[in-house]
Amino acid sequence: MTSPQPAARPASEFAASAPAHGPGASLSADTFKALFRGHPSGVAVITAHGDDGPVALTASSVSSVSVDPPLLIFSISAMSSATPTIAAADTIVVHLLDADDLDLARLGATSGVDRFADRDAWAPLPTGEPVFRGVRAWVRCAIVSRMDAGDSTIIAAQGLRATIARDVTPGEPGNALVYYNRTWHRLGDQSRIA
Repeated sequence: MTSPQPAARPASEFAASAPAHGPGASLSADTFKALFRGHPSGVAVITAHGDDGPVALTASSVSSVSVDPPLLIFSISAMSSATPTIAAADTIVVHLLDADDLDLARLGATSGVDRFADRDAWAPLPTGEPVFRGVRAWVRCAIVSRMDAGDSTIIAAQGLRATIARDVTPGEPGNALVYYNRTWHRLGDQSRIA
């Protein structure tokens, strides 16, 4: 039995959001957000240490781009209070989260809180970067490139040291934490398609 397919949207709905061709033409912010609301992403918390102490933020933009050398990229919004410290850092730590780390994902995404108030939840590496304890995995990285992109900065970083506390078995869904349609989701056996 096949699942019913959603009704097709009339072309006129898309035409209203389609930009004119030419220099400066662009999608509206609302259309762009709608596009990516339906595109799930993994969840990470990025930390750094600056002159004013440690900072952290939750990111759903982390992607691996190369294994040799081991490079990843992510973006940081100009609206985050952690952005100036992370953008200026030479090294950062990227915590790759699973559903057991949901509280940390929420903490990094909450504005106006002291993300490091619980001294038992994290510790500084000998090199100074804060690492949250008990996460699925983390990787200490050296920032190798920065690029301004609209109201964000894209960071490319090379992995230097990693710890994997909860590995994922190849072919198994594991316990992934995914951000989709403005909320958190857990991937597991029930979400497997094939």
